[in-house]
Amino acid sequence: MKWEKLGQIFDFDKSPFKKRFVSHAQSPQALVFDDFVRIYFSTRKKEDNELFISHVQFIDTSKDFKKIVNYSENEVISLGNLGCFDEHGIFPINPVRIKDKIYAYTSGWARRDSVAIDTGIGLTVSNDNGNTFKRIGEGPVLSATLHEPFLILDGFVRKFNDVFYMFYIFGKKWTKETKQDKSERVYKIGYATSIDGINWVKANKSIIEDKIDENECQALPSVIKIRERYHMYFCYRSMLGFRKDKTKAYRLGYAYSDDLINWIRDDNNFVFKEQPSAWDHNMMCYPNVFKLNSEVYLLYNGNDFGKHGFGLARLENI
Repeated sequence: MKWEKLGQIFDFDKSPFKKRFVSHAQSPQALVFDDFVRIYFSTRKKEDNELFISHVQFIDTSKDFKKIVNYSENEVISLGNLGCFDEHGIFPINPVRIKDKIYAYTSGWARRDSVAIDTGIGLTVSNDNGNTFKRIGEGPVLSATLHEPFLILDGFVRKFNDVFYMFYIFGKKWTKETKQDKSERVYKIGYATSIDGINWVKANKSIIEDKIDENECQALPSVIKIRERYHMYFCYRSMLGFRKDKTKAYRLGYAYSDDLINWIRDDNNFVFKEQPSAWDHNMMCYPNVFKLNSEVYLLYNGNDFGKHGFGLARLENI
């Protein structure tokens, strides 16, 4: 599967968001309209205590991705209330059309004392064509359970064969190299199914094999059906050293399936035609695959976890 890189299509530092937020345009997620493509992402702002919180914003681009025609100016989704799972940020969201509604599955972040954060997946609904979203309740629709005890996030939802499928990540462990180090986590990709998109049944298993080692961290699964096969794009990294060593940083992975349950990892079949450029030479992460007309596109972040914006690639051989 050969992809043509179309380059960076959004630069945070050159956008109007720079006046309201500190940095980042993480996890770009596309929603196709008749006349434009809306791309949601999470950006960062500092609180009074100097800690970051993540807010959802969007841009609208022309359908050839050459022109930004609109920027969100207001709050797209409010943060959770005191003590809620999404009190300290939402990153990422996954928009999906369900009949005449637009749903957005959110990844909410809440800080903890012993480790940095815990997370859950919530559901919000838009009644104004995707400009704003309201949560259906203050709690998550998918969260920690007996066999998946923490770090439930990155929900990607699509309806296949009249069943809702959610591909998401779950935490396996927290660990420290030394007592002085920050806690680091290991997380894997799993899936759940639902009849209504609200009540979910987990499979309670990791579905993507490791490539680096058992402590490989896998994130942000994104799934598309092309002909009769399902294709998953995700990112993965080493548990330690990923912030300073580019050989351990996030890169993009690929797997395929014929039944949405059993997945075969095949990173070697995921090929970019062009070499990395300045904005993505150290890291490629947070992919989102989608169809537009007869083409298949992939949004993704580059260096520094999307600090500088996001880019686009097009599948050459559908």
